[in-house]
Amino acid sequence: MKNIIIALGVFGLCCLLSCVNSGKKQTNVNTEYEKEVNRPAFIHASMKKLSDVIVHDIFSPPVASRNYVYTSIAAYEAGKHLDSSYTSLSGQLKDMPDIIQPEVGKVYSFGISANIALLTAAKNYIFSEDKIEVFWDEYMANLNDLNIDQQILDRSIEYGKQVAQQVIDWSNTDNYKESRSFPKFSITEDAARWKPTPPGYMEGIEPHWSTIRPFVIKNSDQFTPELPTQFSMDKNSQFYKEVIEVYEVVNNINEEEKEIASFWDCNPYVLNVTGHVMHASKKITPGGHWIGITKIACEKAEASFVQTLEAYALTSIALADGFISCWDEKYRSNLTRPETVINEHIDKDWLPTLQTPPFPEYTSGHSVISTAAAVALTSIFGENFSFKDDTELEYGLPVRNFDSFFDASAEAAVSRLYGGIHYRPAIDNGVTQGKKLGEYVIGELKFRNEK
Repeated sequence: MKNIIIALGVFGLCCLLSCVNSGKKQTNVNTEYEKEVNRPAFIHASMKKLSDVIVHDIFSPPVASRNYVYTSIAAYEAGKHLDSSYTSLSGQLKDMPDIIQPEVGKVYSFGISANIALLTAAKNYIFSEDKIEVFWDEYMANLNDLNIDQQILDRSIEYGKQVAQQVIDWSNTDNYKESRSFPKFSITEDAARWKPTPPGYMEGIEPHWSTIRPFVIKNSDQFTPELPTQFSMDKNSQFYKEVIEVYEVVNNINEEEKEIASFWDCNPYVLNVTGHVMHASKKITPGGHWIGITKIACEKAEASFVQTLEAYALTSIALADGFISCWDEKYRSNLTRPETVINEHIDKDWLPTLQTPPFPEYTSGHSVISTAAAVALTSIFGENFSFKDDTELEYGLPVRNFDSFFDASAEAAVSRLYGGIHYRPAIDNGVTQGKKLGEYVIGELKFRNEK
């Protein structure tokens, strides 16, 4: 209900401003409604609704990244026509078809088309379609208040739907549906290999994510990191030293480090145990956090409508390919988590600061995807772009300030050590992996026409 009220507030404000700008009678309807429908606030509100539904429906981090990326691409392809300097991603992203073009000589409102494409695609990738439909109705009600020519409105809505359907059809060939029937991950008795962790002892999430078609990178193992440290419980071994580092960091953690760990937890499904009662807490995914940062950056920079679409598309592509690359390594190296090693060999009562997520340790997903997202956002907004991150405010966590996107991604990476869920190499090598991947993505993609 709170999110609906917020959305209504955004739309209501736009309508109020429409009345203020137009006075008692609109003398130039086209100009006035275009000002309203081309406000980035509409895109931000719709993307926030998608994030809210992703949290509600409990999508895993890799799957959530897929939800964001196709939705963002659909919105970009439908709305890019507002600025002739922008070009299509067709032919740049793997197997992406040529997207239908607007009819020559016909008038469209591409701000509407973009938002319709976003909402149409979003509904396809979530379970709670009714939540998107309610939001859709709110959006349409506000459009009806703008006195838009019915033919233009209908044409713009239809174009957005057509673009979204093409993107949806393309997404249906990325091996996601096929991977739903692939075998579950097999657990072995090898002490070096990953096994489910308490309290839920959940099975490994998305063990076949490396088979999902990437967007820009050539294949899932293009940016394979160096091998993790060899497992050994010899007290003189490097691996044992890495285990002890995690153990001691958590045992001596200070309040600032606890806050950092919690801020970047981004675990979509935390199991809370009280006696014999277990209940779950839902939170935003790691990718969802960076989608939130994208909104913050766009609003601070006063990005145009199409720049906003570009920011969401580029960031979500970096995130999606980042998850594919990271998950490829996770299930190849299949390394055991600190909680398992410490409980079995050092301290049976030890608990990490954060709940250990249900998949292998190496490399750190936060390190990979946060760094890739930071590269993408820096390419748009610059290296010294300071911002206040209030993404986690609604989950009871305070605002944190960052001097740059890389400042934020570095904190996200080290938060996994404070959380007690990653050894140091997974963090450091994950950052390297994400940086290489992010730089490759921005080097390969062209959003603007050559001048």
